[in-house]
Amino acid sequence: MEPRISLITLGVTDLERSYRFYKDGLGLPTTGTPDSDIVFFQTSGVTLALFPYDKLAEDVGPGWDVPRSKFTGITLAHNVRERHQVDEVLTLAATAGGQIVKPAGEAEWGGYQGYFTDPDGYL
Repeated sequence: MEPRISLITLGVTDLERSYRFYKDGLGLPTTGTPDSDIVFFQTSGVTLALFPYDKLAEDVGPGWDVPRSKFTGITLAHNVRERHQVDEVLTLAATAGGQIVKPAGEAEWGGYQGYFTDPDGYL
């Protein structure tokens, strides 16, 4: 296996709402639309996909169609070059409908960070 990740797919409850959050709110580029049942966002590295939660669970197989817990143990990160950009990204996410769960601040490891969720609670 080659050491790479090609695609991260988020199972979402409202594809249109999540599409607007990532495309219009955060500005991720896409040529897709929610009417195709899956939307791909091309980033500098990994492709991010949005797919209805129930359909993603069905694709995985029997027994996976259960609601996920609040914290799944996975976070998606967006690193920035300048400290002030952390605050800007958090503001952008909140304006787009995300929820700030940890305001920007000094991290114990020496950086400056914050956390927000998308409309489905993905960090």
